[in-house]
Amino acid sequence: MNLSEIYLQLQNDINIIETSLEQTIRAENEVLRQASTDLLKAGGKRIRPVFVLLSGKFGHYDINVLKHIAVPLELIHMASLVHDDVIDDADLRRGKKTVKSQWDNRIAMYTGDYIFGKAIEQASFFDNQAMHRILSFAMKEMCVGEVEQIRDQFNWDQNLKQYLRRIKRKTALLIAISCELGAIASGAPKSIQRHLYYFGYYVGMSFQIIDDVLDFIGTEKQLGKPAGGDLLQGNITLPALYTLNEDPEFKDLIVNALHDPFTAVDLSKFIKKVSDSGGIEYALAMSDRYLQKAHRVLEKLPDNEAKVYLSQIATYIGRREF
Repeated sequence: MNLSEIYLQLQNDINIIETSLEQTIRAENEVLRQASTDLLKAGGKRIRPVFVLLSGKFGHYDINVLKHIAVPLELIHMASLVHDDVIDDADLRRGKKTVKSQWDNRIAMYTGDYIFGKAIEQASFFDNQAMHRILSFAMKEMCVGEVEQIRDQFNWDQNLKQYLRRIKRKTALLIAISCELGAIASGAPKSIQRHLYYFGYYVGMSFQIIDDVLDFIGTEKQLGKPAGGDLLQGNITLPALYTLNEDPEFKDLIVNALHDPFTAVDLSKFIKKVSDSGGIEYALAMSDRYLQKAHRVLEKLPDNEAKVYLSQIATYIGRREF
């Protein structure tokens, strides 16, 4: 079964979440309403809500409960994208204009803040303090990860530990708690909650590594933005990090060409260098190692249809092309 077939099995509940997302971001202010709605309609895989739903099947499954955590998690993700686009000065997201390019940076920042606020408001449905601590911790860590990325822009002397810690905070943690909170909201046993957290963490690490690989090998049509954007913005991802360590000449070329943010430069030679160095293969191998860990964690969970779906989604993440 492929990803679209899994989504089809969950379609009714995904539609409920989609409707709830639309209702939640509805604002009286016209600009906030339009900016938030445009962002929502730009699409997305809704991976985090799907992980909530599937994790909820290890306990008492109730979509009218689970939607109150699935929606906040997707909103937090959406809000972080709005802020990312301001930081990265990005004009396109999923092939469509970003909030900051349609309006300006100020509107974009307040739109992101508004969506964060609506996420917290929606999560107030739960009186479980542990859930709120988990959610707030993840939001805090995401902010730390973003600040670290800004700090490390155009820092060509980073190491693997810095990179892995950054993608944990920026991406993996939110996916991990999507699995964990779905289990908590459904009343699944604590051991299952923990296993699902680690499954989500390993999948999230793989997900971000694949994202970073695609930035080098994907087409603009696939990515919805020009290839090589991370490198142009001075963000050192795993394929480039490997090449910097393996090819001293690469660092000299980068430093000379990309000494200022957003410099207009032909990235094709840098992309080729990364590819020729083995940086792509190295990153894909590390992604596979995280996926193997995710599959091993799944083996500890009770057998049910959700477990099969989680395994298939993890496999898809390791093979995706956009």
